[in-house]
Amino acid sequence: MARRTHLTDLGTIANLDLTELGAGKEGWLDNPNLLCAFDTDSLAISNRYFLLILEWSHPSAPASFRVKIRPNLSPIEAEYVSALEWLVFDDIRVIAVGTSCGYLLIYSLAGDLIHKQLVYPGKILRLRVRGTNRDITEETSSSEEVCVVIPGIIARFDGSDIQRVLQRWYQETQNRFWNQSSIDKGSEEHEVSSSPIPYQCWNVNKYGSCVDAAVTGVMPPPLLELQVVFSYLNSAAFIVEQSSDRYYCAVTIGADAAISAFRLSEDRSRSFVGALLSKVVPATFSTIASFSKLVWRTQQPTKMPEPKPQPFARALPLTCLKDHPRKGEKLTLSPSGTLAAITDSLGRIMLLDTRALVVVRLWKGYRDASCLFVERLVNKDSRERVKNDYCLCLAIHAPRKGIVEIWQMRTGPRILTVPCPKGSRMLQPTYRFGSTLAASSSTSYKPLEVFFLNGDSGQLSRLN
Repeated sequence: MARRTHLTDLGTIANLDLTELGAGKEGWLDNPNLLCAFDTDSLAISNRYFLLILEWSHPSAPASFRVKIRPNLSPIEAEYVSALEWLVFDDIRVIAVGTSCGYLLIYSLAGDLIHKQLVYPGKILRLRVRGTNRDITEETSSSEEVCVVIPGIIARFDGSDIQRVLQRWYQETQNRFWNQSSIDKGSEEHEVSSSPIPYQCWNVNKYGSCVDAAVTGVMPPPLLELQVVFSYLNSAAFIVEQSSDRYYCAVTIGADAAISAFRLSEDRSRSFVGALLSKVVPATFSTIASFSKLVWRTQQPTKMPEPKPQPFARALPLTCLKDHPRKGEKLTLSPSGTLAAITDSLGRIMLLDTRALVVVRLWKGYRDASCLFVERLVNKDSRERVKNDYCLCLAIHAPRKGIVEIWQMRTGPRILTVPCPKGSRMLQPTYRFGSTLAASSSTSYKPLEVFFLNGDSGQLSRLN
């Protein structure tokens, strides 16, 4: 009887010369400076000062180079690439890079810099892409987001804002290609690509600096809090309206607090004085500046302003778990955002209910482990796959044990144990923007899958 295998080979990178990344040495994928971002048939690998994009033309085919990108980093600040993630829309696919100086860079698959923006001065630890769950009915409209995690800081970009910037850049690039006689097109394109993308930013270092964080979803406003917004009318009058601002829940982990949670507000100020200053002062200053230009008619030389970080919005601490010497290390969020798997320095894995903010499960004896959520088929009789045919599971990669365990959520048993060679890394395709709408009209549901990249053999495999 043939031995059953739980892995399917998809391709190999052994045919490529990756010596610049450290390939050829045993366990080269374990290098903490080596970042990987995976998306179906593409793999992005970065090593501090450059990144490579590899592609497969079809399954079981050897990988080939797509492009090599060397970001323009600051040598004075010793800037380097600290985070990497794909941004995949319906017709656009780009690579997002976070730097140690707090800059967000977006590159096309041709290696062109599409957008550069300062988020906050500090090392970007993580770029997290996710969307709201399509199972859960919420009063608010669904949202898709890109979260930037900096020590003690969380920034949130709306997916639709990023998509508009990318579509505008690609449209300008296409127009310039077809209209080569346009002389001033270059300056216009630079202005479009460098325009900042709106985002919210919160300070979450109440319980110490965080090493990883995630915005888990929308949550109700604080109880008995007066929600008012002041609108400036006719340069003199104010009226009071009901606020439509949303609140988000954020979970952070770090060295001082293994787990902490915050309620994030979209407003930067909730007081009458703050609203008055935010509405009246800018309008008054703009009026005075315009009047002075009309009187003096002076032409000042234009200087490129230095990028400044955005003011923080309000973050209200909710709870905190301090258990010295336990330190939080990695955080993995479920697709719906209702569960979070957290690894710590004591070799434990905590399963956190992000709505009740309660640890509902605990595993011990998994040092240096990494976790990913995966979906397992349970209803094999259905011809057209829907989400209800799958159950949510947690894949735990224990490199010291050389295995990957699959546990059924939330309190189910261990259903599978797969041997995993030393020097392997567990990967998962990034979230695809717009998939919530596409999934409702498609006939077949695409579940969450887990992939393995073996650094020694160069083989890429998918967990069945």
